[in-house]
Amino acid sequence: MNVLVGLGGSDESVKTLRRTIERTQKVGDDLTIAVLEKPESPRSQDEMYDAAAELLEDAGVESEIVRLEGDPGSSLVDYAEQGEYDQLVIGGGTLSPMGKIQLGPITEFVLLNAPTTVKLVR
Repeated sequence: MNVLVGLGGSDESVKTLRRTIERTQKVGDDLTIAVLEKPESPRSQDEMYDAAAELLEDAGVESEIVRLEGDPGSSLVDYAEQGEYDQLVIGGGTLSPMGKIQLGPITEFVLLNAPTTVKLVR
């Protein structure tokens, strides 16, 4: 399977990448990592790029890592449209006090507009 992972600068993104790398090791997916530009995130785009490269190296997984500029949701959806991906993986979603999932605006945009199956890792 050809998988695209979208990474912001959050802890959720790191967890999402770790889980996706584990799956890649087990089943041999082709993996592409798109590091999004999110100035409000705890980690910069450069920090996330370096973290992704380190996690891949530690796991012995080869993957292309790209940097996407501009609006995070739009740039990820646009990039997914240009490639032939079977699945787009993103992290996101928090639980409300009532136990319902709440999606942020970027996650919601990607879920509604992506040209392929989206896997949401919580």
